[in-house]
Amino acid sequence: VLALNGKIKEVGQKIFASNGKEVDFASALESCEEAGGTLATPTNEEENKAILSIVKQYNRYAYLGIKEGDTSNQFEYINGKPLNYTNWHQYEPNGKGTEKCVEIYTDGKWNDKKCNQYRLTICEF
Repeated sequence: VLALNGKIKEVGQKIFASNGKEVDFASALESCEEAGGTLATPTNEEENKAILSIVKQYNRYAYLGIKEGDTSNQFEYINGKPLNYTNWHQYEPNGKGTEKCVEIYTDGKWNDKKCNQYRLTICEF
């Protein structure tokens, strides 16, 4: 029996799921795309909470489908669209061009992070 308790969350039109693996941003994005989805990308508080519930299940920070655009400290969705919802931790983002990826903490707040760190993979379908 496949144990997926707490590792899949459905919100609106989206399903979030994790394989429990911790990899760098490029590998996480690649795994999600190979599975037919993309990296988890919260566009509202409800989706952020669903992603957070998976983060808490594993007690690991996870990458989000958000990256820094061409302008320093201007973040966008990985499809290039501007963010319509953010949940930055206080004083974040602060990488000023050196931290191009975004992680979600175990409290649901976001932090800009270098893309080579190993973080939990959560995909969105």
